[in-house]
Amino acid sequence: MTRVLVVDDEEAIRDGVAYSLRAEGLEVECSVDGRSALAAVQENEFDLVVLDIMLGDISGMEVCRRIRASTGVPILMLTARDDEADLVLGFEAGADDYVTKPFSMRELVSRTRAILRRRELDRSVPDQVVRAGDVEIDLLRHWVSVAGVPARVSPTELRILALLAGEDRAFTRREILEHAWETTFVPDVRACDVHIANLRKKIEAEAANPVRLLTVRGVGYRLART
Repeated sequence: MTRVLVVDDEEAIRDGVAYSLRAEGLEVECSVDGRSALAAVQENEFDLVVLDIMLGDISGMEVCRRIRASTGVPILMLTARDDEADLVLGFEAGADDYVTKPFSMRELVSRTRAILRRRELDRSVPDQVVRAGDVEIDLLRHWVSVAGVPARVSPTELRILALLAGEDRAFTRREILEHAWETTFVPDVRACDVHIANLRKKIEAEAANPVRLLTVRGVGYRLART
């Protein structure tokens, strides 16, 4: 059964999210703070972590960073503000998607289902390895290497790289996010720029002077083939 960890120190939100996800047939475990969440991830295997950005002990950002340092489990962050600074920090920490409070349970369930569906699709891709130039993406093993050197990326960053490597053309920001999140509901295309900036830090020698992940002015982004 698919297992989800819900981390929120507000009982009403935590219980509401857990109830809605269990109604979808998911197995849900709850944590009330960052420390118990980190312990749960260390002791158990989850398919998704729903993580509040504001926790009483350890910040959700720090919890996200620590989870991402040890596992590739997708992370859906709950944030109280639709602020670009929060998006930047959340994606830099390794989050895959976000929902802004107040949110409808229908939206949260939809985003959860989309992330879990992407995870299953990634696991079932027949051609596991995609290449563009010296960038190699293994979807099944969740592994990326650049010129033979491993690069740690989040599940969403992995999907973005795989999309860009799949065709020798520029992709728009909306195309990238629709593929990465597997939804036509893209609340803010700025999120794409944040993901691209994070990826450049991981696959470029100089993020400010990219030679692999290129900007195509007026269109979006493409991955160089040579």
